[in-house]
Amino acid sequence: MNLEQWFDAYGVSHKNNTNIIIHKFCVPAILWSVVALLSSIPVPSFFMLVPFLNWATIIAFCALIFYFTLGVKPFAIMLIQLGIALFSLNFFPPAHIAKIGFGVFVIAWIFQFVGHKIEGKKPSFIEDIKFLLIGPLWIIKGLF
Repeated sequence: MNLEQWFDAYGVSHKNNTNIIIHKFCVPAILWSVVALLSSIPVPSFFMLVPFLNWATIIAFCALIFYFTLGVKPFAIMLIQLGIALFSLNFFPPAHIAKIGFGVFVIAWIFQFVGHKIEGKKPSFIEDIKFLLIGPLWIIKGLF
C-alpha cells in the first residue's frame, strides 16, 4: 500500500473527534514510551563499540526502512520524530527511564482504548500490526 492508502485504512477507525484528539496526544506518548522502554533493555557488551547503539536505535532503524518504502518525506518526518524521542531520553535519569516509559505507555494505551470505545471501532493494529507504524504519521498527515 502507498501512504495515502495506509492513511485511508487507518482513518476508518478514527473519525470521532474525541478519539482523534486522544490519538493526537497518546500516539506521540506511546512512540516516546516505546523508545524509552527499548532503550532500557540491557545490551550485549559489544554494543558499546558503537556509539548510541541499543535496542531502541536498532528497532528505530528497522522502522525507518519501512517509512522509506512509503517515501522520502515520511522517512524524514519519522527520522525527526524518532530522533527527538531518542534525544529527549538524555533529560531523564537513566535509572528511571524504564519506569517512566512504562507509566506513559500504560496510561496512553488506556486513553487509546477509551477513545476506541467512544469511536465504537477496534484499533487498526488489530487488523494489521503495521498500523502501529502508521499512527505517528497519521496524526500529522496534514504535512503530507
